[in-house]
Amino acid sequence: MNKQQRFSTQTLKKIALSGYFSLLVLMPLWLVVLNPSQGLSPTLSLVMFTLPLLFPMKGLLQGNPYTYAWSNFIVMIYYLHSLTTLWVSPEDMLWAALEFIFATMMFLGGSYYAKYRGQELGLSIRKKKEQE
Repeated sequence: MNKQQRFSTQTLKKIALSGYFSLLVLMPLWLVVLNPSQGLSPTLSLVMFTLPLLFPMKGLLQGNPYTYAWSNFIVMIYYLHSLTTLWVSPEDMLWAALEFIFATMMFLGGSYYAKYRGQELGLSIRKKKEQE
């Protein structure tokens, strides 16, 4: 039986980290420097859109598959923000599209990294069937 061709776990990790660090740079740059919000203070913008990204940093850098899996809940904030901005703010279309692309890189790279690296390490979330 042939094994399906897939990216290596290190490649998936690099994709996820590229998306992660791109979001970490883009969000404060966009929301504080390039196009500050009229309704939010710069401090509130940083807290709302940068602080959540800092929570999984240690585990992502260490390559912890569990952190890659749960950090996908955080990346949903950026999906929601990018899609909402694409819908309501045509002048921010470029920045919202970049945010969407980076969030997708982090989500897909992180999901598959967590799956395949977990398999390599023998980790499982399923209970093993009892031997009869």
